[in-house]
Amino acid sequence: MLKGKTAVITGAATGIGKAIALRMAENGANIAIIYIGNESPALEVKKQAESFGIKAEIYECDVSDFTISKMICEKIVADFGSIDILVNNAGITKDGLMLRMSEDDFDAVIRVNLKGVFNMTRHFSRSIMRSGVGRIINISSVSGIMGNAGQANYAASKAGVIGLTKTTAKEFAGKNVTCNAIAPGFVITDMTADLPQAVKDHADKTIPLKRMGTPEEIANVAVFLASDMSSYITGEVIKVDGGMCM
Repeated sequence: MLKGKTAVITGAATGIGKAIALRMAENGANIAIIYIGNESPALEVKKQAESFGIKAEIYECDVSDFTISKMICEKIVADFGSIDILVNNAGITKDGLMLRMSEDDFDAVIRVNLKGVFNMTRHFSRSIMRSGVGRIINISSVSGIMGNAGQANYAASKAGVIGLTKTTAKEFAGKNVTCNAIAPGFVITDMTADLPQAVKDHADKTIPLKRMGTPEEIANVAVFLASDMSSYITGEVIKVDGGMCM
């Protein structure tokens, strides 16, 4: 389905990013794995991805830093030749009620979750446009659609990703590049593992499908959006949330 394509996935060492990287590799795409911090999980994703017979490389990058991310993007293009698919998945949380949220915590989340999407899209834009069938997939959140108490910074960043997605879709459409967003609900990842059990139990009761999602279920939608099957879809936000945000 993605044979011969090259995909860049940010935050690809764990969770949703890892699942997307492996599912795209399984479908034939070469993979650039972007991570920050501990190298070991990224190397494990690289090893698993290569088992599908594709090329995979890892790159440490702070996506929130414009200059550093530019250097890494240029290196990836040099290593792979061209980029067809960009998945902006890297994200952090620093939750807290707005009355007590520090400026540093607000700014940090905006820098990674929103500015990071701008940085990577900006730096890969020419390569993706040259591909002729480019795909940009941004990972937003249902929090960016409906808001969430205790997540003013996170919800604002993910709402911003939606606005950025729609603008990118309009600006890049003339080059046959699509840009869409996926808005996950509660997904079983390291990020949600730290939630209090009471919050998890409440989620299971209030989600119409009565369970949290899996990273693989998000990855399935990402592969669809990266493939030719989605060639006439752009500027959309696809919720993958078990019906939580209807």
